[in-house]
Amino acid sequence: MERSAAAAPRESGSGQNGNYANLDCYFRDGIRKIDFVLVYEEDLQAIEEKRSGNDPPPKNKNKMSEKERHEHWRDKFANNLMKAGIQTEEEIVENPKKMIHYVKLHVPWDILCVHAEDLLLRTPLQAQLTTTTTNWSERMLAVCKLPNVMSVDVPNRPLHYYTCPFKRSKLNRFLGSDDHAAFFPNRDRQRVAYEILAKTVYGKKKRAEVGIDRLLEEQAYTAAFPLHDGPSTLPKNVIDVTELNPRQILFEYWARWGRWFKYQPLDHIREYFGEKISIYFAWIGFYTAWLLPASIVGLLVFLFGVLTMSLNTEARETCSSGKTFKMCPLCDETVGCGYWFLSDVCVYTKIAYLFDHPGTVFYSIFMSFWAVTFLEYWKRKTANLAHHWDCLDFQDEEERPRPEYAAKCTTYEKNPITGIKEPYFPKRDRIPRIVSGLGVIILMMCLVIIFIIAVIMYRVLIAIPLFRNTDGVLRTQASTVASISASVVNLIIIMALSKVYEKLALKLTQWEMHRTQSEFEDQLIFKVFVFQFVNFYSSIVYIGFFKGKFSGYPGHYTKMLGLRQEECQAGSCLIELAQQLAVIMIGKQAINNCQEIFLPKLKGFIHKWRIGKTETRVDKSRWEEDYEMIENEGLFEEYLEMVLQFGFITIFVAAFPLAPLFALLNNWMEIRLDAHKFVCETRRPVAERCQNIGVWFTILEALAQLAVISNAFLIAFTSEFLPKQLYAYKYSSDLEGYVNFTLAWAQNTTLYNSCRYKDFRDPEGNRTEFYWQLLCIRLGFVIIFEHVVFGICKLIDVMVPDIPESLDVKIKRERYLAKQALADADTLLILGDDCEPDEDDAEIKVVDPSPSTFAIPTTSKDGSPGI
Repeated sequence: MERSAAAAPRESGSGQNGNYANLDCYFRDGIRKIDFVLVYEEDLQAIEEKRSGNDPPPKNKNKMSEKERHEHWRDKFANNLMKAGIQTEEEIVENPKKMIHYVKLHVPWDILCVHAEDLLLRTPLQAQLTTTTTNWSERMLAVCKLPNVMSVDVPNRPLHYYTCPFKRSKLNRFLGSDDHAAFFPNRDRQRVAYEILAKTVYGKKKRAEVGIDRLLEEQAYTAAFPLHDGPSTLPKNVIDVTELNPRQILFEYWARWGRWFKYQPLDHIREYFGEKISIYFAWIGFYTAWLLPASIVGLLVFLFGVLTMSLNTEARETCSSGKTFKMCPLCDETVGCGYWFLSDVCVYTKIAYLFDHPGTVFYSIFMSFWAVTFLEYWKRKTANLAHHWDCLDFQDEEERPRPEYAAKCTTYEKNPITGIKEPYFPKRDRIPRIVSGLGVIILMMCLVIIFIIAVIMYRVLIAIPLFRNTDGVLRTQASTVASISASVVNLIIIMALSKVYEKLALKLTQWEMHRTQSEFEDQLIFKVFVFQFVNFYSSIVYIGFFKGKFSGYPGHYTKMLGLRQEECQAGSCLIELAQQLAVIMIGKQAINNCQEIFLPKLKGFIHKWRIGKTETRVDKSRWEEDYEMIENEGLFEEYLEMVLQFGFITIFVAAFPLAPLFALLNNWMEIRLDAHKFVCETRRPVAERCQNIGVWFTILEALAQLAVISNAFLIAFTSEFLPKQLYAYKYSSDLEGYVNFTLAWAQNTTLYNSCRYKDFRDPEGNRTEFYWQLLCIRLGFVIIFEHVVFGICKLIDVMVPDIPESLDVKIKRERYLAKQALADADTLLILGDDCEPDEDDAEIKVVDPSPSTFAIPTTSKDGSPGI
């Protein structure tokens, strides 16, 4: 099909053409699309040496230099690509440092059809005549007669079709099959191009010298990527927004900071980046939307503590005690620690009440139900999105061996599925490596524990000089200062260990020789998450469940390395837990956001400097601009950050009700940072299909279950809730005298002066009857709490189906439509002779089934699901 360069093909609804079309996305003829770009570099000095004859070609191929071997591989790879039907065009750009070769690839129509059928790409049978749908937030605002500031009308909304797997024999049945240039969307063209590149041989097949990934690893090519659809910045004096290219639309209506409160255009994201990336943004958007009610309830619980602080009997008795309660030194008298009065920590006791009152118990139960309900409704959301994007029954094809696996294998075995010999690494050799990897994980966990002990020692040693200080303010706040400073030190250690271990885990997983990319990613996720779980949560677990529980009592203190074990501050350990959680969680979020803002810019500058592109030119081609961007690193770090955050706001929420609020504020920023990174700062990734978030959902379910157990023990053994309830039941409903009741007398022979300490013991140091009654109540509370919450959560799981009934009906009707549309002509003729179609059956071929009636909290006004 002949066309002029000015009349480049345009995809329906893409805005790829018009006044703002980018012809750099086509070959020089302006007709053939660039589906992929390969890049390799040559040093100008080496080229000059070769031209001058100082670098003659070797006679023996086995003695080739690395540069010559790469050139030989590239030549053979290019020849095999041409044999596979790929059309190429090369551009050479020279700068003071390097000569950069850009090899542009185009997949012709016939080749596209062959591989589309092989990959089971879904293609349109009939357009869906959908109506505009609304979501719960829009309906609620409409009832209140308030404007919906979250709604945004995104131009060039992708059309929706009834689809089925592509078949060349049924080509004329597919919608738009006569327009070869626009039939396959860019994401499918790029997927086919990558599939061909991944299977093309460049050397000896028995050595697994196959595929572009292996060539990139061997550095024969420096980059391989699909092109962005033009620039991201908008032209001046935009007249018609429908003429913007897809990338400009994503930037203007999604990636800009000014759109932080708008619904996400998920259909546009999927159209441009593919299902895998759009599923991530759908998940983080859905998660952020669900954080809103959790944040509101948490804020109300915190405000309840503020408003009822004046009714806190414990704080009132503490502040009015004066010099009534002389407290025992918080460290050994031999190192200079002195006695103090309970009234010295009056302010601290009031603040502790904000995080330890009956409202926090309610909030713990609420968040347990919230986590389970969130996951259940996400499963429904996933089903809806998977159906909406035609990947509900998507299954990965038989995966080929990873390039690195193939390169390092020394033996070959026949694949039981394909029957083809391929590189093979024996299990008897892999198992010892996996066991060794587990040993390294345990060793790194032990290193984390060592650092926690070091932080504990730091906290004790810092507190001693503060306790010695004669200044009353420093002495009374010694524990607080030591605790907060230790939290900051702990955060620095955690972030450092995190970066070190991620690199170590990557090397370990590579060494273990996993055959496929899925196996490799699952093992890497397991290693990194297990370590990060211990790394980030262990110090919080220590404060919440162990600190002060085994410190002893006057005359019988437990010591470690010659120092007395630390005790909880006045009130309870819950306030220290809140401090630690706030420092680690908020500090981690701040550091990660700074990294996401500045690191891409720094990496981009270094990359441009390396390739000699520090000067600015206004006439750069599309492939030059994309090559100057940094490589897209995938979604692993993004998922890991959000999953760890989910653990913070569920496992330890009893100690810090404001955690979901800080997570909400962070996620609003995180979405824009990630969107801007994908649209403006990184090369375009190859579109990948998927139907859910994979193994990350299993981890989220495990964290939700663990949160129930954790919160039960926090309330029972760390909070003052149960001791106060038992005291109110036995002695005084208004808690009068509670402070005095919780303070035991130290034996006269244990210290120089008589003093009090917080524990349920008699003057001889024996446990009181109240302590044993309280222990029984605590254990009973844990059992009842867990069984009730787990029971209700299971009930929620049963009552909320994974696939809504309306969606199930819609799926069945669409499958029926697909069968009818692809029926053989002879069968249709027989059916036509035998009977007339029902009216309902005739209607289903031209009218979209009624839209789903269930509410999806994050569906945008234009019908595309979003935040």
